[in-house]
Amino acid sequence: MTGIDYSQKIPNNVDLAGDKRLQRALEAWQPSYIDWWQSMGPTDFNQNEIYLRTAISVDKDGWAHYGFTRMPEYRWGIFLNPAEPGRTIGFGDHLGEAAWQQVPGEYRNWLRRLIVTQADTEPASVEQQRLLGHTAPSLYDLRNLFQVNVEEGRHLWAMVYLLHTYFGRDGREEAEELLQRRSGNPDHPRILGTFNEPCQDWLSFFCFTMFTDRDGKFQLLALAESGFDPLARTCRFMLTEEAHHMFVGQTGVGRVIERTCEVTKEHPGRDVKDFGAIPFELIQRYINYWASSSTDLYGAEVSSNSANFFGAGLKGRAYEDRYSDHKALEQTYELDRYTDGKLVREIVPLRNAMNEVLRDEYVKDNQKGIEYWNRICEKAGVDFRFRLPHRRFNRKIGDYSAGRFDLDGNLLTEAQWNARQADWLPSEADRAYVKSLMKPVTERGKMAGWIAPPPKGVNDTPVDYEYVKL
Repeated sequence: MTGIDYSQKIPNNVDLAGDKRLQRALEAWQPSYIDWWQSMGPTDFNQNEIYLRTAISVDKDGWAHYGFTRMPEYRWGIFLNPAEPGRTIGFGDHLGEAAWQQVPGEYRNWLRRLIVTQADTEPASVEQQRLLGHTAPSLYDLRNLFQVNVEEGRHLWAMVYLLHTYFGRDGREEAEELLQRRSGNPDHPRILGTFNEPCQDWLSFFCFTMFTDRDGKFQLLALAESGFDPLARTCRFMLTEEAHHMFVGQTGVGRVIERTCEVTKEHPGRDVKDFGAIPFELIQRYINYWASSSTDLYGAEVSSNSANFFGAGLKGRAYEDRYSDHKALEQTYELDRYTDGKLVREIVPLRNAMNEVLRDEYVKDNQKGIEYWNRICEKAGVDFRFRLPHRRFNRKIGDYSAGRFDLDGNLLTEAQWNARQADWLPSEADRAYVKSLMKPVTERGKMAGWIAPPPKGVNDTPVDYEYVKL
């Protein structure tokens, strides 16, 4: 088991004490981080003890410890998977060469850009979710929210370590800037659009952790293949924690659906809103919104940047070992592009379509979540079935952002879109109704009326455990 040294000011398993200059630099950054957390995190709960999971090793079979901790006292740190002796680069033009332990000079700017973009998403999600604790549907959910928050904070630490260690003054300046941008700030926003969207109710939070954190999974899988070994090792451990975030989202939406199924069965022919549940159609509109926004996070369908990153060995494909050709020089990718108001089938070099290759995996993984939700409806004997919107639907980035498309990806006129938009995306009335349900439930074991209880508690505890000491 690869342990983590918690005796140091900054917990780590990278021998931080062996590099005094780096240690001093990170310890100088630490107060700024705490100031950011105190101002932009879930600050109204800073004095409460919360049943949190803390990493005690990077061994996949025994890495977590559970106990009560106040969030400002959570030991954020720097945890990398163990180095693989003799690891080589697994894709691109440097295939088979020794993995880099230092930043290759010719790729310095590209690599820094990749790290900063990933790093920026971590504090952004904390900022988006900072007020949700006031309307949690149960102590179980409140605890899960805070677990996600502190782990996003730790993921920021992981990326800041890379910036400080390998990028000199530029890296230190980028690390400072990560604490200056703000989600949704019109003058100084976060880098990626989805991370500036409001997340003001729990249905949004569950959809965010289902779809947006799932994007994080696939971005981390691609970066975990990187020829820059410290980045690959960092992302592999981050993936261990990311799994819980997606669990919160998928099961959270599932519990909302389960409760709506119960109300539908108890009161056939009645509007479930009369009984404080969330209609299936409204849940579907939230799914459409967050799935389409998160689909944008992969970037343009045809991208020279994606080709450059792959060729340089900086960012691979998720599950790169599944492929037989790791150079992707002779292969192509066929897709529909939106050109001059119509869809045109094109064949492009595979390297230029690496964003789309990653998006393919994301869409397939999302579909599994949809099927999980539909099994809840099937088990309840309810006819409604959820669906995943087509990747062309409601896009703001890439080829399809210039057109209008329905849930099946069919091309629409602007008039057709305007006539149907309210059927597909949450309206102000939808959001107002969901917000009206957001009343905190703080009694042990109790749940808000719009969500079903989970089948079991955290870490084999009962569901009525006092997860947050209020």
